[in-house]
Amino acid sequence: MGYLNNQVITVDAILTNKGRELLARNDGSFQITQFALADDEIDYTLYNPTHPSGSSFYGEAIQNMPLLEAFPIETQIMKYKLATLPRGTAKLPVLDLGYSAITLNQGAALTITPQTLNFLGNTQAYETSGYSATISDVRLMSTFNGVGINNEAAFNANAGATATSTTTLGTNVSTTVIGSQINLRATTINTLFGNNTQLSATITFVGLDSGARLTIPVTINKTNV
Repeated sequence: MGYLNNQVITVDAILTNKGRELLARNDGSFQITQFALADDEIDYTLYNPTHPSGSSFYGEAIQNMPLLEAFPIETQIMKYKLATLPRGTAKLPVLDLGYSAITLNQGAALTITPQTLNFLGNTQAYETSGYSATISDVRLMSTFNGVGINNEAAFNANAGATATSTTTLGTNVSTTVIGSQINLRATTINTLFGNNTQLSATITFVGLDSGARLTIPVTINKTNV
């Protein structure tokens, strides 16, 4: 979703590729229940507090920047979502996952231990409440769980999601888990691939104390014949 121009509040909204896939199922499960705001196209270094025309023009260059139109590739949009932080915050907290993207072969496992940079005066810290991880399509995983925090949520392909896991985005394939560590194991089910050799999704990590957020792409390679 994006503004068509910055003079009139006219919004252009389209479905992402994943949204179109879910809508095509036509089983009533696709319902939009949440939204987020982002400012991917804004370059804040253009803010000029020394503009000769005064304070009304400090942000003139930013206001005149072209705005992105909506496009359907969910891994390439809304990378910089807006967040609310305490007054006086000098640096934005940033998540460090150790990965900018995840690629797994079928059946392969991976543990991610998020850390938060620039949080509570620390250069690097773990958050007391842990981290949530939301995968856009949990069918790509045989295991998807969070550990290290009470009331951890987990998904097991054989048992389904536990009572503490959450479905999001109005679908029954997007699942959220909570923990200080997030464990993944790629699916071994060949039929999910169809005629494709890869499956793709995204995982969004959120620091539950800081609100810092990071979304990375996940790719599963078909290796079982």
